Amino acid sequence: MDKGRKPRGVRYEDVDAGYLERRQLRRSAGWVLLWALGVGAVISGEFSGWNLGLAAGGFWGLVVATVLMATMYLCMVFSIAEMSAALPHAGGSYSFTRNAFGPLGGFINGITDACEFVLTPAVVVYFIGAYLNSLPPLQSVPVPVWWVLCYVIFVGINIIGVEVTLKFGLFITLMAASVLVIFYIGALTKFNPGMLVNIPPEPGLSPLFPKGSIGIFAAMPYAIWFFLGIEQLPLAAEEAHDSGRDVPKALVWGMFTLLVLAFLVLILNTGVAPGAAGLGTSGAPLADGFKTIFGEGVFTNALIVIAISGLIASFHTIIYGYGRVLFSLSRAGYIPRWISLTSKYHTPALALILGGAIGLACASAIQFLGGQVGAALLNMAVFAAVISYFMNMISYIQLKIARPDLPRPYKSPLGIPGAVLGSTLALVALAACFSDPGYRPGVWGVALFLVVALGYFFFYSRHRLVARAPEEENALLSRALREIEQPEVLGK
Repeated sequence: MDKGRKPRGVRYEDVDAGYLERRQLRRSAGWVLLWALGVGAVISGEFSGWNLGLAAGGFWGLVVATVLMATMYLCMVFSIAEMSAALPHAGGSYSFTRNAFGPLGGFINGITDACEFVLTPAVVVYFIGAYLNSLPPLQSVPVPVWWVLCYVIFVGINIIGVEVTLKFGLFITLMAASVLVIFYIGALTKFNPGMLVNIPPEPGLSPLFPKGSIGIFAAMPYAIWFFLGIEQLPLAAEEAHDSGRDVPKALVWGMFTLLVLAFLVLILNTGVAPGAAGLGTSGAPLADGFKTIFGEGVFTNALIVIAISGLIASFHTIIYGYGRVLFSLSRAGYIPRWISLTSKYHTPALALILGGAIGLACASAIQFLGGQVGAALLNMAVFAAVISYFMNMISYIQLKIARPDLPRPYKSPLGIPGAVLGSTLALVALAACFSDPGYRPGVWGVALFLVVALGYFFFYSRHRLVARAPEEENALLSRALREIEQPEVLGK
């Protein structure tokens, strides 16, 4: 299939007309369902994971880290909102970088996205097990049992259909937000500012920053957990009713919703007993807060059960995310094509099952090796995520410069300066993933996987790409048109 001169170093294989028919998604979402998809993907970060940053940097160290990472996310959200309206494909970030930097750039961004979205549900399901095991009747159930049950149930829901997936996501996200509102109101009655700074400082340091300035750096991966996942929204572009309008609107409103939720939980959850010192190692910080506010008993246990909805919301919606990333990479031939075959419900069933199996295997492996499952997986997911964030924002810069004529129904109010700031903060966050020696093996493991994946691309898949895939077709057609307009530049 000739779309003009092909990028150097890759080859495209022709496919039959039925190839895309067996890989079709269905448009089922307006902006409200997309908002729920974005917020739902992240809201577990308000229930668990963020609190580990208290042990890393203390309360004020985590506050500073959160402000920096919130700035990074704002810059990225505005950038990808503009790109998602201009390039509305199921590949999301992969399609942005593919258009900006060619197949190799697209593959790197796509595979880091896949790592992020496959590992993130594994983190969340660990915390679901921790919450359930905080309830007296369930404390004897082995945690891996909850992991398996969650994957089976929620991968199944995602396979049944996107409309069911998104409507359930809206319901469970609203329930989770309601639990947070109940917690905020209750926490105000028990709030004690002394709890914010009850971590004993290291010698010569202040209780305000008990780990010093290095604590701010070490807390960054956990601050990211307040927002990680909102970037998956562009993956729904091929399933949105009006992708040029709905996806940017849902992204921006979703990000501001998360900013409010994040800072409220950071202040109010830490400000009730056991405070920063106790929450820094907790697997269920909101459950600990509920016990302080309402005491032990049936009512508190009921609230904890309902609070699990926040974790389920993220687990459920990020399963959607990894399914679409694997689907789009497979449809374009970057990873084996069989992964992108869709079910009778027009959902990427094989991609959903494969991603679930890998996530469950990662959590089980760390558990077997005796590591701190939640924190280790969190750092691994964040490491992959910030590589993708950096590439998203430099892709935005490149497309603004190289393709000013690209139709942009939505434009970022921060423009190129915002993308420059955001990409710089992403590099800082990338370095922060190596700050804790205990989690470096997992981070290096992700880096090793990326190297192996690049080997697969160079030696195999780059020779077998699919030009009919929407992301590739768009990029090739754009290149052909630019060659006609500027043959002396693109022909070099």
